Formats: sequence, C-alpha cells, structure tokens
Amino acid sequence: MSKQDVEAAEVVASGDGLDRVEAPVTWRTYAMCVFASFGGIFFGYDSGYIGGVQGMNYFIHMIDGPNATALKGSESSLIVSILSAGTFVGALVAGDFADYFGRRVTIILGCLIFIIGVILQTASAGLGLLVGRRVVAGLGVGFVSAIIILYMSEIAPKKVRGAIVSGYQFCITIGILLAACVTYATQNFTTSSSYRIPIGIQMLWALILAIGLMFLPESPRYYVKKGKVEEARIALGRVRGQDPTSHYIEAELAEIRANHEYELRVIPQTGYWGSWLMCFSGSFGSASSNLRKTILGITLQMMQQWTGVNFVFYYSTVFLKGTGAISNPFLMSLIFTLVNVLSTPLSFWFVERFGRRSMLLWGAVGMTICEFIVAIIGVTVGFNKTHMEGDATIANNISAVNAQIAFIAIYIFFFATTWGPGAWVLIGEIFPLSIRSRGVGLSTSSNWFWNFVIGYITPYLVGVDHANLQSSIFFLWGSLCATCIAYAYFLVPETKGLTLEQVDQMLNEVSPRKSAAWKPHTTFVGLEEKEKHASA
Repeated sequence: MSKQDVEAAEVVASGDGLDRVEAPVTWRTYAMCVFASFGGIFFGYDSGYIGGVQGMNYFIHMIDGPNATALKGSESSLIVSILSAGTFVGALVAGDFADYFGRRVTIILGCLIFIIGVILQTASAGLGLLVGRRVVAGLGVGFVSAIIILYMSEIAPKKVRGAIVSGYQFCITIGILLAACVTYATQNFTTSSSYRIPIGIQMLWALILAIGLMFLPESPRYYVKKGKVEEARIALGRVRGQDPTSHYIEAELAEIRANHEYELRVIPQTGYWGSWLMCFSGSFGSASSNLRKTILGITLQMMQQWTGVNFVFYYSTVFLKGTGAISNPFLMSLIFTLVNVLSTPLSFWFVERFGRRSMLLWGAVGMTICEFIVAIIGVTVGFNKTHMEGDATIANNISAVNAQIAFIAIYIFFFATTWGPGAWVLIGEIFPLSIRSRGVGLSTSSNWFWNFVIGYITPYLVGVDHANLQSSIFFLWGSLCATCIAYAYFLVPETKGLTLEQVDQMLNEVSPRKSAAWKPHTTFVGLEEKEKHASA
C-alpha cells in the first residue's frame, strides 16, 4: 500500500471521516449523475400529456361519441390513474431486480418495458385498449423511477448529492413542460395524430436513457453488496474521475465496505423473504429501527402526493375550462408547467444551503397559505360564483379568478423548490445498504399508490355530475399541506453534508429534531478497528 493510502486509512479510522480525503467533484461526476436524472422525464411527461389529451375534442369524441364535450368522470379517472397501478407494481419489484442484476441493468430493462407499453398505447383506438396498455408502460416507469433515485444517490458525492438528485425532479418538470408543448401543438388536430403524437414521442426519452446507461458504470455500492471489491474499486474510480488505486478511492471504498460488514453483523442476511422482513425489523420508537426508516420513506412520498400538485398537472386543463375566465386553458396549463420548470433549479441551491429538513418545513408552510387563499377566494368571489349562459360558463369576477390562478402558480413555485425534489433526495439517503434497494422501491411505490388514489378520486371530487367541489377542493389540499408542516418538524431528519454511511449512523443515534446538530464522531472503519483491538 502506498504512503498516501496508509495515510488515508489512518485518517478514516481516526474518526475524522472522509472529509479530509474526499475526492474533488469533477465535471465527469456531474455529467454522469445529471444524465441519470434524465429518467425523471418519463414521470413528468406522462403527468403532463395525459391532462392535455383529455381536453382534446378528437380524443373525447373517440371515447364518448361525436356529441360529447368532455370525458365522463369515471373515464377520466381510469385513464389518469391506471398508469400508477402499473408503476406501483413496477417500483415494488424493481428493488429485487436491482439487487440481483444491478442498478444500471434494471433501469435499462425498465426502459424496454416502457417502450413496449408506449408502442401498444400509440396503436390504441379505444378506452379499453388504452387503459390496459398504460398498465404495461406503468411497469416500466415504476422500474425507472425507483432505481434511478437509488443509482444517483449511490454514485453522487456527498457535497452535491442533494443538488444532483434534485435534478431528477427538474427532469420531471421538463417532462411536464415538453408534454404541455406537444399537446398545445396538437390540440386542434382532427385525426388520431392529435393524441398519438403526444403518446408516441415518449419512446424517445426511453431510448436516450437506455442507450446512455450502457456507457455508465454500475453503482460501486452494488458491487460491495455482492462482494465484488475490485469491480467496486474500478466503478468508484470512474464515477469520481480518479485512478482506482488513488488514496481518495481507497478511503471511500474502505468506509463503504466497513459499513456493509457492520450491517451484516448487526442484522445478518436470512434469504429472500428474510431480506424483505429486514425492512420492517425493530420498533418504530427505536432510532436504529429499519421499520422506522421504511415508514419514513413511505410516508415522505405519501406526503409529497398529499400536497395536491398532481391535481394541477392532471386536471388543470379541465379545471380552468370551467372558470369561464380563461380563453385558452391549454396555454395556461403550459404557463403552470413553465413556472414549475423555472423554479425547480433553485432547489439545487436550497437543498445544500438550507438542508432537507428546513426546505420541506418552509415549503409546506408556503403551500398551505397559497392553497387556502385559492380556496377562500374561490368560494367567496371567484370560481365558485361563476354562472351559465347558454352552453358557456361565465365568470362573475374575472379579477378574483385571475388571483386564484396567480396563487396556484405561487403554490407550484413552493412545491417545485421544496417538496418536489426534497422527498426524492431523502428516500435515496435514509436507508442502509442492506435494504436500500427495497426501501427506495417501497417508498417509490408509495408515491405511485397515492398518485393512483388522487388521480382516481379527483374527477369524482370536482366533476359536475359528482361532488362538484370546484375551488373548495383546495381546502382539502391546504389541510393536507398543513399536516406536512407537522410531519416535517417532527419526523424529517437533516442529512445535508453527510455520506450515505454517515446518514445511517446519524439516524441510529439521534431524533430528527436533533439531527441538524449531529456531527460525525467516528467511522465504520474506526469501529471495525476498535472491534479488532478489543478481540485481540
């Protein structure tokens, strides 16, 4: 071992952690992580295009006949939500594939499944065929959405991990914007190309991601978990832009290996079902409990969906049509998505400057205020006070409706800069290596489960032939956002500036409210050395 490597090992073992020997962040590292975040376009594009397609006259007439002016609530509910049923299953099983075949291969497999689903959807010409084939595409999205977060979290340097994983949310917003642009361009087409073009374009995103990943390295932490140390060394060298034998790589790899070996000693592997049960081991009251971390990951994604943001992206076109004050709801939906895209890059700075915990806490406060303002204006002088004249909806107070739209845009700003990226960042950080793939899969499946629930029930909540809540639905979203405030304060830990191994250590030692003050005081290499001396 070289003199540098000996010094690196001594520094790590001393308890000072990796701070003094961490590799500098290179452009190559940034490029790899940023490209991986491209998978967010899958999620975002579907969220964006399906809302626009539902407002197209050709699509409405194809589903409900030439005299229909809008889809039935039950049909809209099914079309929007059914993809999430497929993604729920895909995200749930993706962790097994990621542990067996590798993170990179699993993402590529998800791209291929998605492409098959898109081809089948593009060829669809009726409700039943479209719905069934959206489930197939959903399986692929589930694979990609779960394992992209896992892959990015495991290869990103700790200094910029939050910003880089936030790039996934940024790509989601770009996907939504691209979908809004495409549906805006095809909205008035009088042939099946009006909806087939927005659906078919999705294949391009999958091809770009799958081909690009063939040239990227596998996660070093996956190789460590499989006992392939040399492969892990080479992969870590590639993602850090360093020689695999450098002291930087030696120090980081030593800590990853020591952490994994410590986990195996504490909770030994017990076969396939035993490894699933590991996700639920311990008690919720214990800081070191895997159960507590699993529940945190699942509820983080649940809370992100409870903010109600997908109501805006799934149903804003239909919602705005009913205000009577918007001459082109497609254009306004496009503006909402533009706000989303332009706001999200601020989270790259917020997440590393203020930390995950503060970002989620104040984001929830901002969203709560905006949504209650939208609801109060709506039920007093705004959208709920519109009236019918013939076949048209007329706004009594256009200024009030415009104010509602302005606060919806501000609400999107708060979501895009906080909860949008923050929940994804945290689920990639809070799980130990032994259960990380399954923990991230469970968390992502929670996102898709609640995405399905909200997508399914919303048409019944706002449909004129059902609950017809109109603006009152924002009282629901505002109340749920208020619960996000309490959730962030009591349950969300601060993970800024820590390696994934240090996050694991911090979660085992302190409560979320004390996590921001926690500092690394030893390392897993140091613990390993102490155990060796004690047993000698």
